[in-house]
Amino acid sequence: MSTSYPLNKIKVVLLENIHPRAVELLEEQGFTVEQHAKALSGRELRAAAADASLVGIRSKTQLTPEFFENTPRLWAVGCFCIGTNQVDLHAAAERGVAVFNAPFSNTRSVAEVTIAEIIALNRGLFARSVQMHRGEWIKSASGFHEVRGRTLGLIGYGRIGSQVSVLAESLGMRVIYFDTADRLPLGNAVAVRRLEDLLSAADVVSLHVPSTPQTRGMIGTRELALMRKDASLINNARGDIVDLDALAKALTSRHLAGAALDVFPDEPENNNQPFKCPLVGLDNVILSPHIAGSTEEAQRNIGEETATKLIKFMNNGSTSTAVNVPEVELPMLHKGNHRILHVHRNVPGVLSKLHRLMADLGVNITAEYLQSNPKHSYVIMDIEPVEGDAVKEGLKKIPETIRVRTLW
Repeated sequence: MSTSYPLNKIKVVLLENIHPRAVELLEEQGFTVEQHAKALSGRELRAAAADASLVGIRSKTQLTPEFFENTPRLWAVGCFCIGTNQVDLHAAAERGVAVFNAPFSNTRSVAEVTIAEIIALNRGLFARSVQMHRGEWIKSASGFHEVRGRTLGLIGYGRIGSQVSVLAESLGMRVIYFDTADRLPLGNAVAVRRLEDLLSAADVVSLHVPSTPQTRGMIGTRELALMRKDASLINNARGDIVDLDALAKALTSRHLAGAALDVFPDEPENNNQPFKCPLVGLDNVILSPHIAGSTEEAQRNIGEETATKLIKFMNNGSTSTAVNVPEVELPMLHKGNHRILHVHRNVPGVLSKLHRLMADLGVNITAEYLQSNPKHSYVIMDIEPVEGDAVKEGLKKIPETIRVRTLW
């Protein structure tokens, strides 16, 4: 592909040991890839990304407004994970930086580990394993159950929750769910209207919601008290959803039979830092280091999905599935044409200014695409070949312009 910018000068900075499949795909395009095995922060992060066109992160690296102020060449961020709460999406959009993630690629991995934890908690496998490692032989069926016939309550019935629902039902479980959005039930799952109704009816409660102002701290002392005695709680969603001190009390008092957690409000930044949590040392709690979605299959799929979105964006300007800028799915640029990518503030009259500029410069527009959200607009114009610098400079002078890029 003949481009208006040398492909080897498109620098991609990947942090947090992103899967080699992503590196392979990006380098196949001719991009220059720089890899870092860990998360970076502060000056170290700004220095690494100062001249980057693309940045790829996982869940530990925090991209703040200050970060975007110091990365003038940055065009897009790839979150090689499900969530994007580690990125200030508004600050990115204000700089014309598109943010992509991989919301589907590790859903099966999380669903499978949730099912494994449901079985392990009902059978007391972790507690018995700990006892065996201490040299204790305690053979008893007291308090342990088959999952068949038990009730699973899912808080959140999106991509992961609905997969857990199907898998759990195949084991003979009864599934109920609560979601603030209307969700079509799969199989024989039944929606409940109130969170309280789910908590009081379920033998196992599993959380599958994002971190938002509405969900933070949603499971505290009151909610735990509403749960059935000897029920279990699973959180493979976000660490700030559950009050861990309240959960520790519910477990030590034996109101709850057990819990499994993969996410925590405060997580170590790397493998060399200690882990601290009120639940440490409790035999009836399964703790894992944020690995519910970490399988070889999931990481490869995430690497491929996110890298493909970044490549498509750089090569033809498509922003489909971007989480913070208007989404536009673009065709390949016709041979011989030029493409102008223009991000601007969504106020009246900007499109007229663009068209007037094109007319004044004698530019013939062969195709045009536009999508907007309440704050930003993204217009793409395919034009007959022209001297590109004059067009770019003219577009930059339009007051509402945020970013301009050209492709040919």
